Amino acid sequence: MNEHEWQEVIGTIGVFVLITAVIVTVIWQFAISWRAKAQLAREAEYKRIAETAAASQQDIGRQLAEINDRLSALRDRTDAIELVLKDVE
Repeated sequence: MNEHEWQEVIGTIGVFVLITAVIVTVIWQFAISWRAKAQLAREAEYKRIAETAAASQQDIGRQLAEINDRLSALRDRTDAIELVLKDVE
């Protein structure tokens, strides 16, 4: 092979390496972008779940306070009934 043919071979190999590097870089960037979008979607879902849990906890807290108030009222009534029954004895 003469010098000109070697230059063509080296040039062809160089072009293939360059094209391969560009393709790999483009695929790599698409993969990074896809992973970032997936992570954002997961974070949004986690945020939604956390907000739902917080709202549920607040609702449960309100319900427990209401139950506590009702129990307190029942205790007061029970105490009043006990006093009446003691007076009757």
